Amino acid sequence: MLKVSFPDGAIKHYNEGITPFQIAESISNSLSKKLLSASFNGKQVESNTELNEDGKIEFHFWDDLKGKSAFWHSSAHLFAQIILELYPKSKLTIGPPIENGFYYDVDLGDESISENDFDKIEKMMIEEARKDHKFTLRECSKEEALNFYKKNNNQYKIELIKGLHDKKITFCDHANFSDLCKGGHIPSTGYIKAVKLLNVAGAYWRGNEENKQLTRIYGISFPKQKLLTEYLSLMEEAKKRDHRVIGKKLKLFTFSKQVGLGLPLWLPKGAELRKRLEEFLNKAQKEAGYEMVISPHIGNKKLYETSGHFQKYGESSFMPIKSPSSDEEFLLKPMNCPHHCEIYKSEQWSYRDLPKRYAEFGTVYRYEQSGELHGLTRVRGFTQDDAHIFCAQDQLINEFEKVIDLVLHVFNTLGFKNYEVQISLKDKENNDKYIGTDEMWKLSEEAIIKATKGKKLNYKIEYGEAAFYGPKLDFMVKDALNRKWQLGTIQVDYNLPERFDLTFKNKENKDERPVMIHRAPFGSLERFVAILIEHTAGIFPLWLTANQIILISVGEKHEKYAEKVSGFLEKAEIRATLDSRNETVGKKIRDSEQNKIPYMGIIGDKEIKNNSISIRALGGDDIGEMNIDELINFIKKEEEKSYNN
Repeated sequence: MLKVSFPDGAIKHYNEGITPFQIAESISNSLSKKLLSASFNGKQVESNTELNEDGKIEFHFWDDLKGKSAFWHSSAHLFAQIILELYPKSKLTIGPPIENGFYYDVDLGDESISENDFDKIEKMMIEEARKDHKFTLRECSKEEALNFYKKNNNQYKIELIKGLHDKKITFCDHANFSDLCKGGHIPSTGYIKAVKLLNVAGAYWRGNEENKQLTRIYGISFPKQKLLTEYLSLMEEAKKRDHRVIGKKLKLFTFSKQVGLGLPLWLPKGAELRKRLEEFLNKAQKEAGYEMVISPHIGNKKLYETSGHFQKYGESSFMPIKSPSSDEEFLLKPMNCPHHCEIYKSEQWSYRDLPKRYAEFGTVYRYEQSGELHGLTRVRGFTQDDAHIFCAQDQLINEFEKVIDLVLHVFNTLGFKNYEVQISLKDKENNDKYIGTDEMWKLSEEAIIKATKGKKLNYKIEYGEAAFYGPKLDFMVKDALNRKWQLGTIQVDYNLPERFDLTFKNKENKDERPVMIHRAPFGSLERFVAILIEHTAGIFPLWLTANQIILISVGEKHEKYAEKVSGFLEKAEIRATLDSRNETVGKKIRDSEQNKIPYMGIIGDKEIKNNSISIRALGGDDIGEMNIDELINFIKKEEEKSYNN
C-alpha cells in the first residue's frame, strides 16, 4: 500500500500502481473530469502515471499555472503534428508552454508560414483534437532516440538528445505522431476545444545569432470556446494599453538604432515620471533606515568571477572590455550586488553597527537577444531599485519582514492591490545551477518561509525558481486586465558573504559572517514603468503624473490672466502647463484628453470677471468654477487622496 498525502494535510492509502486520475476519481467524478495533470513529490506527471512510492500529490486544473502549462504543452504537440502533415519536409525543434500559450520553432526549409495560413492550421488542429487521441509517455534508449531522428534527418533533435545525460529518453506519442519530450501533458487531445495562432516570428536556434534562423509560431488554446473569445477581447484591450504606443503618445521614452537596440532614451516627461518614482521610494527607504550608495557602470571581470555571476551569466553579458594599457578586463555591470559587497567590505563592522542597508538606483546591462527585446519590458540596459542588507543571523527574520512591508507599501500606493506570493526554492534534483552548501540553502529557505508566515501572507512554493545564489520571495502582481507580472523580489543569501569574505565582530569580538538580503520592490524602473502604463492605460495617479492640470485660454485676451493663474499654481508646487495656442477650445480639450491630463482649467471672459477658473476632469466631468485658492486646495486634496488610495 502507498501512503499519499494531500496539500490540506490529509493522508490516504492506495494500492501500488494507482494513477493520479484514479485518486481524483476516488474523491469525486467531477474532480477527475476536470483533472489535467498532477505533481507527485514535487515533479509534474501525467494523470495516468502509475505511482509506486509514498509521496505528496497535488492536482492541477485549468485554473492553476501547472494545469495551463500541461494544456499548452500538449497543444504544442498537436500543433507540431499538423505542421508535419502540411509541411512534411520541415524539421521540428522545441515547442514549450509559455506564460500565455505556447510556441514552436520549426525549420521549414524552402517553405514559409504566414498569418494567412493560420486559419487552415487552426481548423486542422481542432479536427484532430476531436478524435480524442491519448497522450502517452514512452521510454527508449538514447541510441533508439538518435536513430529515430537520424531517419528524419533532424539535426536539431539529435543535438538535443546528445546533450542529455539521461540513460532513458522519453517521447510523447499521440495519434501517429511522436516527439521528444520529458512529460507534463493533459490526458488527451479531446480536452482542446479552441485554438488561436497569434503570430509568426524569426528565432535563432538555441538563441545564438550564429545559428540558423527558424520560424517561431506562437499560439494559445482553451478548454472552452468562450474562454478564447474572452481572451481575444482582452488582447484587444491590451493593444490599446500597449506601453510602447502610450509611451510614444505621451512622449515618455523613445529608442534609437543609432544609440543601440534595447537601450531606452527617457524624454523629459518620462524622466520626470522616473524621478518621482525614485523620490517616492527614496523617502520610504530613508524612513526604513537605508543609506544611498552609488557604484560605477563597469567592474573588473574578477569581481564577477568572485561573485559567480560571470560563470552563471557570462553568456548573457556584453563582451569584456579590454584596458588599452594593461591586461585588465572589465564588464558592463550585470548586477549591483558585488559592488555593494565591496562597499560593505571597505570598513570593519561590529555587531552594534548592523544591519547595514545599502540602496542604489543602479543601471545594469545584459545582452538580450535582439528577437527577445520588447519595449521597456525587455531591454539591454535598465535601472534596478536595488538594495542589499547585511545583518546578523538573529536579525534576519525581522529584516526580511520589514522588506515585505516596504514592498507592500509600494504596491498599495501605486494601485497594485491584487497580487500573489511565491517562495522560489532550488530544484530538488538538479544542483548544477546553484552555488553554496546545502546547509546555507537550508538556512535561507527556512528563513524565507518563517518570515512569510510571520507576515501572514498566503504563498505557494515553486521548486527550481530560486536565484543561483539563494532562494527568494517573489510577488506576482495582477494588473487591470488580470495579467500577472513578477515585480517585487526579496532574496536571502549566505553565499556572497562567504565568497567575498565579509565579516563583522560579534559580541565575543570574533569574526562572524553577515547574512545578505537582496531586494528590489520595482525590479527595474523600465519594466515597472511599462507595467504601470499598461495597468493605468497611461492615466497615472495625480501625485505621479507629469502634468496635473492644463490651463486652456479661450482667446488671446485671456492669456495674461491664465499666466497669472499658472504662476500661483507653480508657487504652490502644482504641476501646471498653459495651452495658449491659436486653436479652438474644442481642439485644446481633445488634445488634453489624448495626453491624459487629469484636469483642465478653462479661462474665458466669465472666469476673468469672476476671478475664477472653470475645472473640467479627464473624461468630461465638469467640476465647476473655483478661485485660485480653492483650486490649489482641491488639487492638493486630490493628490493626497491618490497617494493614500
